[in-house]
Amino acid sequence: VQLQASGGGLVQPGSSLALSCTASGGDFTFTDYSMGWFRQAPGKEREFVAAISWSGSSTYYADSLKGRLAISRDDAKNTVFLQMNSLKPEDTAVYYCAAGRLLSRSPPMYEYWGQGTLVTVSS
Repeated sequence: VQLQASGGGLVQPGSSLALSCTASGGDFTFTDYSMGWFRQAPGKEREFVAAISWSGSSTYYADSLKGRLAISRDDAKNTVFLQMNSLKPEDTAVYYCAAGRLLSRSPPMYEYWGQGTLVTVSS
């Protein structure tokens, strides 16, 4: 199973950015999995950002980020998206997507991880 995250880059504070993560693999059924986004800033632990259930009917967001994020999925494309608005310098981190059987905020609950995409928010 491969999760390929993309969409990161250098943006100015206050900007928006959309990340995407596409899953592939012969035995991987995208609709069997909840999808999550996590991030890790330099010198900090990996933290939960957002997650969406396998059906798309339920979503979780980190309390500190709620209101600036939107997670969605396109099952036809095996892709999960993370729209981030009003970006701040403290949002700078490597953003990882992950797939797990259960909707969770906890990293150990996710079985598969992407390689990460770097988001840098700076003027």
